[in-house]
Amino acid sequence: MVFISKPTLNQLNNPKLPSMVDHLGIEYTAIGEDSLEATMPVDHRTIQPYGLLHGGASVALAETLGSVASSLTLDLEKQICVGLEINANHLKSVREGKVKGIAKPVHLGKSTQVWEIKIYNEADQLCCISRITMAILDKK
Repeated sequence: MVFISKPTLNQLNNPKLPSMVDHLGIEYTAIGEDSLEATMPVDHRTIQPYGLLHGGASVALAETLGSVASSLTLDLEKQICVGLEINANHLKSVREGKVKGIAKPVHLGKSTQVWEIKIYNEADQLCCISRITMAILDKK
């Protein structure tokens, strides 16, 4: 188990403050031993002008999953995590339905973490692969 805290899906899906996660319709669906999963609809909020899932929406899903997963590995009384770098390769277009993202750790160091996020369509085809590097900072 890489997570120090393991909130319920209800807790993750009902944050105290509104955010882009709400706007994009991102919903957490599973917390594993070393993974965090969420879905995002492909609709008017997440498509680009050609009717395809917007690459930026995929990156927003990836950053959300990587950041939240990283935060679950920390004692948030003592540390926080912030994104340093994110990249994404968009492999297959999506026009409708939902996509599912799954974040898994690649590296869990004392000062940095690297998470890989794979995004799949409803046919379980890989649509996007992303990697985020998180900085781990001590609270002041």
